[in-house]
Amino acid sequence: MERSSKIYVAGHRGMVGSAIVRRLQAEGYNNLTLRTSTELDLRNQKATEDFFDTERPEYVFLAAARVGGIWANSTRPADFLYDNLLIQCNVIHAAWKFGVKKLLFLGSSCIYPRLSPQPIREEYLLTGPFEPTNEPYALAKVAGLKMCTAYRRQYGCNFITIMPTNLYGPGDNYDLYSSHVLPALLRKFHEAKIQNSNKVIVWGTGSVLREFMHVDDLADACLFLMLHYDEELWMNCGTGEELSIRQLAEIIQEITGCNAAIEFDPQKPDGMPRKLLDSSRLRGLGWQPRIGLKEGIRDVYQNSFLKEYNSALMREKAIPMASN
Repeated sequence: MERSSKIYVAGHRGMVGSAIVRRLQAEGYNNLTLRTSTELDLRNQKATEDFFDTERPEYVFLAAARVGGIWANSTRPADFLYDNLLIQCNVIHAAWKFGVKKLLFLGSSCIYPRLSPQPIREEYLLTGPFEPTNEPYALAKVAGLKMCTAYRRQYGCNFITIMPTNLYGPGDNYDLYSSHVLPALLRKFHEAKIQNSNKVIVWGTGSVLREFMHVDDLADACLFLMLHYDEELWMNCGTGEELSIRQLAEIIQEITGCNAAIEFDPQKPDGMPRKLLDSSRLRGLGWQPRIGLKEGIRDVYQNSFLKEYNSALMREKAIPMASN
């Protein structure tokens, strides 16, 4: 991939897509083709194919997706399955049809079986049942991954897949009903601090174990693989470090300066009991993450949280008006 190559980042306004754009631009890749979801609905096959026919991107980062936490997945399973299947099918098929040189598909660590051996190796995919709270999303992501391998085998397409762990960073979603655990906790502790609340309620038991990676590290890994990896097997991408949700809550409590007590609600779902990726294959190629968890969360809270939190509040206030 040359600096002058024409690159399409699908989903460039999302947390992952925007991080990929930042990383590409920092390395001098400025021939980027970007479209918002209002300008190009990737669920529409004709619109997607017309875009590829007109623009003819040489390289594609497929980061466009409907994403969300346990609550969003549990209450809108049809949306997560339908939208993600359409986006992936249309972009991957168009990439083949219009001669894209290489495509990188963003998978997700949540597609591995609920009770996978730990750390989770790439070959554990489809060796057991999914985690029920995100099964529709996981099914869609497996379909995208399998499309990449199928088009590679049938047509010789250089389509690869990266499987990131739980992410956080600039551009995150702070809506309590659709966000993931780390941004949800940042919001809860921030609000408890400014409202002088005496407790913060955290979903689940607090005992499940998770791995978190800054989205800028993921973007760096995506560029690394686009430049250095051309194999069929998908690639895990994580930090190799895990902690309990209780420990995460305590770190965020410290960073936000919140004095409220932490209270867990075991009636709410925990999700997978443990989810730690084995990223040794990626490390073996010479890549490794650079941003520590405390450093990364502190940077997010100090530099990007307030703007994105206020945007979430504005969206929430607009919802009742939109429904009238």
